[in-house]
Amino acid sequence: MNKRSFWICAIVAVAASAVLAGCGKTTYFAGRSLPPSGLTNRVLIAIQNPSILTKGALEIVDAYYDIRSGYTGTPASYSISGFGAALPVSIQSMPEEQLAAVYSSGDSTLTLADYAKEKTNGSISGLNGASSSIFITRDQKFVFAASQAAHVLTVIDQTSGSSYPLSLPGVYRVSVNPGGSVAMAFVQNSNYVYYAQALSASQTLAYAGGSAKWPKAAVDCEPQNAPGWCLYQAQSPDAKDSTGTYYGSPLVFDHPVKAVFSSDGATAYVLSCGPECGGTTASVSKLPTAPMIFTLGQASGLLPTNSSMTTIQVPQGASNALISGSTLYVVGQKLMSDNYWGGYLSVLNLSTNVVSSTVSVSDGLPGGVSRMILGDDNTLWIGMTKCDEGERIAHSLSYGCLTMYNTSTNKVILLEPFMGDLTGIAAVTGLHKIYVAQGGQVYIYSTTTGNTINNQYVTVTGTAYDVAYMDATTDTNNTVY
Repeated sequence: MNKRSFWICAIVAVAASAVLAGCGKTTYFAGRSLPPSGLTNRVLIAIQNPSILTKGALEIVDAYYDIRSGYTGTPASYSISGFGAALPVSIQSMPEEQLAAVYSSGDSTLTLADYAKEKTNGSISGLNGASSSIFITRDQKFVFAASQAAHVLTVIDQTSGSSYPLSLPGVYRVSVNPGGSVAMAFVQNSNYVYYAQALSASQTLAYAGGSAKWPKAAVDCEPQNAPGWCLYQAQSPDAKDSTGTYYGSPLVFDHPVKAVFSSDGATAYVLSCGPECGGTTASVSKLPTAPMIFTLGQASGLLPTNSSMTTIQVPQGASNALISGSTLYVVGQKLMSDNYWGGYLSVLNLSTNVVSSTVSVSDGLPGGVSRMILGDDNTLWIGMTKCDEGERIAHSLSYGCLTMYNTSTNKVILLEPFMGDLTGIAAVTGLHKIYVAQGGQVYIYSTTTGNTINNQYVTVTGTAYDVAYMDATTDTNNTVY
């Protein structure tokens, strides 16, 4: 599109918006309120150090025209007003709720950003220092944070205004199911999985007074004089005490790092990264979620619900995954014969529990946090960090931190050229493009060709660290869960 055509299209779009406003229309699709900017295809960018006076900002770009400003140049930019946190690193985007939770590592804050009003709704209180992993439930009632330095899994119950620091040395990651009813915690260099549950009044009374009165699987209950929450180790019902009562023994994994959840919420797929994290075997294990539901009156059954746990080996690595229907796309790093790590994508059929195909993708940091998201045109996009330290560069092969994969042909279409660590991906669905935060800058790619789209008008000052499509149709358009 030439520059003259660009401005004509922009003017037409604004004129159309004015007509709608004149007719009193204040919403766009799904009944969502038209935001102050008037934009209906917005990408949110978390920026670190945008100026010498500010350590963090949340800027908005028009993802339809790929510009930061209004069509006439006024305003010069759009942003989430009121944001002042330092060094934002992640955006948990919830477009269905018209909300985002932005974690900033510079001041250890979790800030809520209102998409409809394009301003902040304040920060969450009750965190215990820095969080290596953090999530808020979609209804905003609960926050779960892995505070590795403080050695606690923090549970914040916003309905009661209470915060519970549950002791778990080495905790560094937490996974929360999209429905907001299960929270699982993972300890670095450990083979066990943990989950938190709220206590009933009778349980609070029974467990008061210290660990001698806690259930066998409980590792901590807080506050100890009258506990409101307990943290449990996931156990299986395969052992009995002297009375013949099943009490369980710990479920053993191989350096578990994360859980992803089935679309119906009934199953958690626990990823064991194995060799990537100092273990021996990478795998995916199926667990029922019902026994782990943390809200009162909903948990049922044993964990697991039978005497064995289904575990599927994934030899090419399993440190991240994305579920789509009955397919689990699993990403990991495999230690090659020359002692360099190579990136792989394994396609796991959840109906048969068989890995149906495996392809080479971007190399990355073993056990590190990668990014995965589904885009238009049957594409899956995979982002890595430290892709310049893997198998490809060691053998002078082409390398990059972003892979474009076709889910219908099960083939890698492109390995994008290296432009630095990839720390964020947003799928601008319906417009056949994705936005990424890569090497500290914003780039745009076509989902039809894989080619880069001109990013001249969306580049930012500072370090772009994460991106999110604010006007996505569902919360599944998210690289964080």
